[in-house]
Amino acid sequence: MNKSKIIAHRGASKYAPENTIAAFKKAMELGSDGIELDVQLSSDGHIVVIHDEKLERTSNGSGLVKDKTLKELRELDFGSWFSPEFKGETIPTLTEIMELLQDWEGLLNIEIKSGPVIYPEIEEKVVSLVNKFSNKNRVIISSFNHYSLVKIKKIDPDIKTGILYVAGLYEPWTYAKKLDAYAIHPLFYNIVPEVVFGCLENGISINTYTVDDPYMIKRISEIGVQGIITNVPDVALNAIN
Repeated sequence: MNKSKIIAHRGASKYAPENTIAAFKKAMELGSDGIELDVQLSSDGHIVVIHDEKLERTSNGSGLVKDKTLKELRELDFGSWFSPEFKGETIPTLTEIMELLQDWEGLLNIEIKSGPVIYPEIEEKVVSLVNKFSNKNRVIISSFNHYSLVKIKKIDPDIKTGILYVAGLYEPWTYAKKLDAYAIHPLFYNIVPEVVFGCLENGISINTYTVDDPYMIKRISEIGVQGIITNVPDVALNAIN
């Protein structure tokens, strides 16, 4: 059985501020098989890499991402909240990250944040960048907004999609096939034999989030999950090796 791919959650976010260039560089340095990141839109339509709709948790700013221009977002410090070492770290655009990762051979998991704030045309913008910069075979676009995933497939049927969910999805492989999704991305509590075997038999991949405990990482890898999304890629790689 193949080992699980280790995907760095928002970059190596245990060691550098999440969703920053520093975190993505650290993820590559640690040997991650993939990188997961989150995208939203600035008020002037730029795709920016940030998890929260609000700015307070991961910057010295306030308010909503959608209400700020890229220039206004660039003026904020996205590093000091994590450690003084990262003071002055700025919010990256998806374009910058695609350029950074262009020669890297790992998986890129782009999570579209689309709810409660809805971003018109974010799907078209993300697909356009994927087609411009990347080998589509190494990109998965995921979202908790499954309407967004359906829209992605209508824009470009060749792009892989991943269905994010927290709990209680009955026969997720059946649902994934209905949405023409490549993978399911369940919270790790959902990783039970029925789900793993059902997906395996139906050709649906599983990338589970967010697992930092080495024992759990090893167990989940051993039952055949394709990808493990983690804040500690070095710990995860040691656990499965």
